[in-house]
Amino acid sequence: MSPLLTAGQTPCIQDTSTFCYQVWKATNNEWLAGSANWLLTKPLKILMILVIAFVIRLLLKRLINRITTFPRSGGKLPALLRPLRERAPEVLGSAVIERRRQRAQTIGSVLKSMSTFLIYGLAFILVLGELGLNLGPIIASAGIIGVAIGFGAQNLVKDFLSGIFMMVEDQYGVGDVVDIGEATGTVEAVGLRITTLRDLKGTVWYVRNGEVLRVGNSSQGFAVAVVDVPLGYTADVERATTVLAAAASTATESELLKDNVLEPPEMLGVESVTPEGLQLRLTVKVRPGKQWAVQRALRAQLLAALEEAGFEPPLGRLFPSAAPAVEK
Repeated sequence: MSPLLTAGQTPCIQDTSTFCYQVWKATNNEWLAGSANWLLTKPLKILMILVIAFVIRLLLKRLINRITTFPRSGGKLPALLRPLRERAPEVLGSAVIERRRQRAQTIGSVLKSMSTFLIYGLAFILVLGELGLNLGPIIASAGIIGVAIGFGAQNLVKDFLSGIFMMVEDQYGVGDVVDIGEATGTVEAVGLRITTLRDLKGTVWYVRNGEVLRVGNSSQGFAVAVVDVPLGYTADVERATTVLAAAASTATESELLKDNVLEPPEMLGVESVTPEGLQLRLTVKVRPGKQWAVQRALRAQLLAALEEAGFEPPLGRLFPSAAPAVEK
């Protein structure tokens, strides 16, 4: 049974089921009883909200790490990457492992950032509600500030969104040789904001993902080595074609090239006719990224085979005086 109240006493001490009444009964202090909700109940609720938010974020972080962690020794793809399309060529060896690891870490980082923002943002709103603040003006102000920041940082947001889609679609990765317009080279690092390339001269290019409008990737699936061989007008094209086909077949079966060649070479014949002579074209399907090495090796061996078969260079007919010297 509750004690009798005098005029001006706090109404909450009339209800025996409230914490306010229990404090008033224990201390007989009306101010302390009236403030018990602020001094004890609300801090405990706020602490509980923060603890629950921290625990949920910790569990989500561990789950994300589990499904995105790539073993250092290689092995299976992380669980998160298995449903996603992957175009990494196995021929890249150790580079493809680094590419997969970087892709998994980047996607995991995005998921962690999003989960942290959502969980702590919701906890912050709940805490403000417990403090009795009117959330309407705060949410409206936050929306206005968000729009202003969005307009000011739209290029940054564009870079991040482009980086996320590029990672998910696996358009290119570490070790790929790509042409992205202003720069062409080997990808050294891929981030959500920028991609780092190193070209043939050793120059490092930093390209914003939002500025990449098209990508030419020379390291996906397979590549084609294209070799154009010059020939003079007076040469026997049919015989030259036979010589080149035999030389290309022998070269692609050698120890130097056979590991990079996927299919036998194909002799296409006369590709073009120029004022200097003819161009015979030969193509070979090779492993991605190996087309340039195969082209250089084939070009040297094919020209040597033509010379050995007695074919003169295309401009030989313009310098007849040089012919005797060549024969010696």
